[in-house]
Amino acid sequence: MLDKDLRSIQEARQLARAAQEAHEAFSGFSEQAIDKILQAMVEVVVKNAERLARMTVEETGYGVVEHKVVKNLFASRDVYQAIRSIQTVGILKEDKAAKVIEAAVPVGVVLALTPTTNPTSTIIHNAMCAVKAGNAIIFSPHPNSVGCSNETVKLLHDAAVGAGAPRNLISCVETATMEATNELMKHEAISVIIATGGSAMVKAAYSAGKPALGVGPGNVPAFIEKTADVRQAVKDIVTSKTFDNGMICASEQAIIADRPVEDAVVAELKRQGCYFLSPEETEKVARLIMTPKGGMVASMVGQTAVRIAEKAGVSVPAGTKLLIARLSGYGPGHLLSYEKLTCVLGFYVVNDWHEACLLSIELLKLGGIGHSFSIHSRDEQVIREFIRKPVFRILVNTPSAFGAIGYSTGLLPSLTLGCGTWGGSSISENLGPQHLINIKRLTYGIKPVELEPVKQGFQVPSTAAEMAFSPDAIAGVVRQVLKEMQK
Repeated sequence: MLDKDLRSIQEARQLARAAQEAHEAFSGFSEQAIDKILQAMVEVVVKNAERLARMTVEETGYGVVEHKVVKNLFASRDVYQAIRSIQTVGILKEDKAAKVIEAAVPVGVVLALTPTTNPTSTIIHNAMCAVKAGNAIIFSPHPNSVGCSNETVKLLHDAAVGAGAPRNLISCVETATMEATNELMKHEAISVIIATGGSAMVKAAYSAGKPALGVGPGNVPAFIEKTADVRQAVKDIVTSKTFDNGMICASEQAIIADRPVEDAVVAELKRQGCYFLSPEETEKVARLIMTPKGGMVASMVGQTAVRIAEKAGVSVPAGTKLLIARLSGYGPGHLLSYEKLTCVLGFYVVNDWHEACLLSIELLKLGGIGHSFSIHSRDEQVIREFIRKPVFRILVNTPSAFGAIGYSTGLLPSLTLGCGTWGGSSISENLGPQHLINIKRLTYGIKPVELEPVKQGFQVPSTAAEMAFSPDAIAGVVRQVLKEMQK
């Protein structure tokens, strides 16, 4: 009998070895064979989307069953439709003029660290991308979602094997411990790590000595500019922030209202079921859902506005959708200015879009640099000004959570959103199978290498006329420079 940590380490090693063998057997599968496997994976998710959603809510206590069904279907059907045309096998491109041929090669065995906020949908998405790219994948789930995570992986694995995939191509840690995760991150069989979760997890992945694709936190500001369709803007924000009780990291975290439309925005928020907290109520909610350092209290993640209000001792109307806190600043003295993966929003008023720019940058610095920014406006010139902001997704006139994942926009459908170097990520776009392949290049010699002796006394031409060399003259200049360097 081994202690739990030792059992988990042994399990991790066995998973890694089995995945490596599965990848070796999987390498060489044709694009058609892989597509057949992906279709089988989609079909099994569609059949079990609701069951997995119920399992997730029951196990974690987070979110809304109906919304998790939507996420499971999105991660399978929508992602499949988007990635099926991405070529990840064989010759990708041939440049006949340069005589360079590019070919795709799988990275090998992928390790995916998954969060407790979106366990099943993240697993579905990452499994689809890994298999599409010809890889094996191992999931290391959060301990609080190990049951629904393993059930999701079992369904995907069995469907893939039934469609011709080797066994153990998709696997999951059952004894979820930090020791198991660390063992996998450092195991020689692992080629790359996908880290979807908190900052600490992402940093650990990058420090493991392996290539890693990390996803940073989001603290998305939503600016309602004076030319916006206020009713539609508020509807988009409420739709986005209440979806799965605000657990998508791209959901709005603070509304920034342009002063000319402040009254209209406030009135519309109230009309659509939002409750504005008093200063005293704001303090109560902040103490309930936030830690002193600006993190979220785990038990308050993904809760309804009514439940949060009840726990905080705040009386709100039945059916309240969001709790809105007017804030006069940001940072440690204003805890609700940080990321809140639940049904609570900050609220600011600015004098113009310039002030909105400055405030949004400060809010992003609290934990959302590189992630996403949302703007509602009908002024194209103002909209374009926000391209300069330090994020990689500027979402215009759309619910932020849906826009960032590619549900309501033209972005690649994905539940793993890179934040670029600004956010400590190695990619700045939505993760897809194209990030899980290597590209090898076959190239022919097309230019002669000549290192002939040259005459002494070479001088660099000083006038434009002297620099008008023929190709032969340029080649002579290069040879002379090389000769001088050899001296």
